[in-house]
Amino acid sequence: MITFTPLSGAARNSQTSPLCYLLQVDDVKILLDCGSPDWEPEKKETPYAWEEYCHSLRECAPTVDLVLLSTGDLQHSGLYAYAHSRWGLKAPTYTTLPVQAMARIASIEEVEGLRDEQDIGDQYQVTEGEDGSIRPDGEEEKAPESITKSGKYVATLREVQDSFDSVNTLRYSQPAHLQGKCQGLTITPFNAGHSIGGTIWKIRSPSSGTIMYCVDFNHMKERHLDGTVLLRSGGIFEPLARPDLLITSADRASVISSRRKDRDAALMDTVTATLSSRSSLLLPCDSSTRVLELLVLLDQHWNYSKLRFPICLLSRTASEMLTFVRSMMEWLGGTVSKEDVGEDGTGHRRQDRKRRRGDDDDNEDALGAFSLRFRHLELFPNPQALIQKYSSKDPKLILAVPASLSHGPSRQLFCSFAAVPDNVILLTGRSEPGTLGRILFDKWNDGQRQETKWDNGKIGSNIMMDGIMRLQMKSKEPLQGAELEQYLQKEQAAREKEAASQAALARQQRILEADEDDSDSDSDSDEDEEDEVRRALGQTDDPDERSLKPRKGDNSDGNDWNHIDDEGLTKQLLSFDIYLKGNVSKATSFFKHVGGQTHRFRMFPYVEKKRRVDEYGETVDVGMWLRKSKILEDEAESDDIKDYRRRQAEEELKKAALEPPSKFVTTEVEVQMTCRLLFVDLEGLSDGRAIKTIIPQISPRKMVIVHATDDATDALIQSCANIRVMTKDIHAPRIGESVQIGQQISSFSISISDELLSSMKMSRFEDNEVGFVTGRVVTSASSIIPILEPVSVSALPKPVAAQPGAGATSRLLGSRPPATLPSSTMIGELKLTALKSRLTAIGVQAELVGEGVLICGGGAKYDGASDALEATVAVRKTGTGRVELEGNVSDVYYVVRKEIYALHALVAA
Repeated sequence: MITFTPLSGAARNSQTSPLCYLLQVDDVKILLDCGSPDWEPEKKETPYAWEEYCHSLRECAPTVDLVLLSTGDLQHSGLYAYAHSRWGLKAPTYTTLPVQAMARIASIEEVEGLRDEQDIGDQYQVTEGEDGSIRPDGEEEKAPESITKSGKYVATLREVQDSFDSVNTLRYSQPAHLQGKCQGLTITPFNAGHSIGGTIWKIRSPSSGTIMYCVDFNHMKERHLDGTVLLRSGGIFEPLARPDLLITSADRASVISSRRKDRDAALMDTVTATLSSRSSLLLPCDSSTRVLELLVLLDQHWNYSKLRFPICLLSRTASEMLTFVRSMMEWLGGTVSKEDVGEDGTGHRRQDRKRRRGDDDDNEDALGAFSLRFRHLELFPNPQALIQKYSSKDPKLILAVPASLSHGPSRQLFCSFAAVPDNVILLTGRSEPGTLGRILFDKWNDGQRQETKWDNGKIGSNIMMDGIMRLQMKSKEPLQGAELEQYLQKEQAAREKEAASQAALARQQRILEADEDDSDSDSDSDEDEEDEVRRALGQTDDPDERSLKPRKGDNSDGNDWNHIDDEGLTKQLLSFDIYLKGNVSKATSFFKHVGGQTHRFRMFPYVEKKRRVDEYGETVDVGMWLRKSKILEDEAESDDIKDYRRRQAEEELKKAALEPPSKFVTTEVEVQMTCRLLFVDLEGLSDGRAIKTIIPQISPRKMVIVHATDDATDALIQSCANIRVMTKDIHAPRIGESVQIGQQISSFSISISDELLSSMKMSRFEDNEVGFVTGRVVTSASSIIPILEPVSVSALPKPVAAQPGAGATSRLLGSRPPATLPSSTMIGELKLTALKSRLTAIGVQAELVGEGVLICGGGAKYDGASDALEATVAVRKTGTGRVELEGNVSDVYYVVRKEIYALHALVAA
């Protein structure tokens, strides 16, 4: 039984992203992708548009058994870190190595960008459970009503690192046989194109068949990637053909893309013309996936045209992203792998660069491909660093994150960039609805003629923007003047209060430890003896009075034991852990001695410590075991983990020390729009023509459409309805709507005994072996899996003798009793094309005439037949599971029948 529920990114929805789906196969719940929305839309809505999606994900996260991530961008993986750390999404997670790294990089970029501009206001500080128990940080069960002040679910940097460290990585075509609750499932990733490490997931279930999750794929070969593995040598890749269920996206089913050659030419011509006119370009981009195609394209154009203008990439994680990509050459394709040896194929250019640039280039070449060096690329962490190096009047190409222009460097640059005439804002994607990027795209698309709109396969032209746009700008500014003084005073008061609290706790802990040492007893007599000793030492049971006693190392009262003048007070506070000179340390005996009163020196007192016991035995010091457990956990960690945690702590301390006291400010600015705007589609996705061609070739038995608008959903359904062999069992569920596919099947695990296995007769059918077996199910105390054993003769029920005169059937004298003939079953479905191929291979001519009729003739092996018609057999399929052979009894007849039997599995009962 398969149940599919879209949590976000469903069909027939204007909001097609983010992508997140819940797939339940029997009792196993699988979460397909876990994307995040854009947290800064232009129109502020209450409640937020993503609240329903986040609420659904928060409810089902603790019950999920498996998580599969397909792409490393925010639309597919952006919310995974928050759900893993805050909502209890602790299920095993699988993806490819590039997706893990790119999703981490994209999440870090978003987390740092949002937290540097606004106060997220985390309120997930609930550590006390409903039953009064204290839960540690990171516990799965949290207060469900706890949300953030701003309504945004943004993780911290540490949560992002820890979450993606727990992800399991696979290679392409590497099957993973799952264990635990997911036992029996096999998952295999395949190349989807579109982004580095992009994955098509194939899920194999023994009870539900094959499920293929295929969203956002690209069949075209790009500069840094090969096309999807779906198409191989003109046909569908065999392991991905004919799945029982196909889950696919149809977002671009109604779109006709322009030719790649025209798109690249339009982009490069615009870049060259703008820079040559001493103007600049702003190109919003993402931080991890599609930006690679842009960088390779621009680098090739710069090298070919010998341009000297800088390419500036504004991203905090750009250096980390490029370093990783250069070490993952086996995941790349296209022209990147060919350019690794240099332009002339001999490596001369690399050697020239080494001579010109010295030894620094050797380190770069050791990192990865030569084609990913990007000599003209300069990295900047923020717009301020860019302004310090290049003036606003210098012509340059700026790539800034994010692509939606909702926050970060791209939004900051847009405000000053759009007011300069002849500057060009170049969009390469449509962005999410409601963001500034989508508003600009709609403005450009509305300014085009009907035949040159983006979904008609034509390249549009740039438009001149005009008017005024009001935008909210959020920033983090350092405190100054009275605000800074007030903040410092509050910090000083908080530190003093914290220090006083820590001192009080430490003093109370010492008092408790002293009480535990001195108050242990087993009987009343022991208590009396200890009371006498405490009275002799000047101790008391009053905690207030005890707290006033000076202790070793506690000089909070300002007194020194060596400067006590009052003899009575000195005797009262006399302690056994120091030695006092003079008469103070002497004591007078109570008993009178012969010869007068004698002096004796006070000796070191000894108090016998008793073990504390209760009605269950000796009490357990829980704190001691907790401290020991912490020590054991620290010792069990590897050196790499310890170094990693130490470096992270040092970086956080440095960052906290260098960052001045700041406040978050929101201002509304008016942007005078005088620049030019152009859109060139470089999303790297298959268009409607490719989707409508590839999906029928996959030929799924059932299909679910997701990630599509109303028009795109109807276009794909209508296209599939016009194909006779295409399935008509197509579902397009909306958000929160569950679709049940298939029927409930109960599967059981059983083990066959060796004796029964040796007596079985197996028949091979395709990739399986089938046999008929009769036995008895027995259970063993040493195993939870029942065993099927052969039925012994003694265990069979004995026939009851018929009573004389009871109407028994009479039989003739000397005749044998009737015997039951063995029955057999043929498993499989005859395909006439497969039968024709087998007959042709053994020399029997076969030809398809009409629909469902195969005529088998004599051929070279039967040329000596007197009549060719006598050696002809007709094979017909008259219905499901019914095959007829028509012809004379001849050698051809028996050969054809034998081959038909060979195409089936013959199981004898």
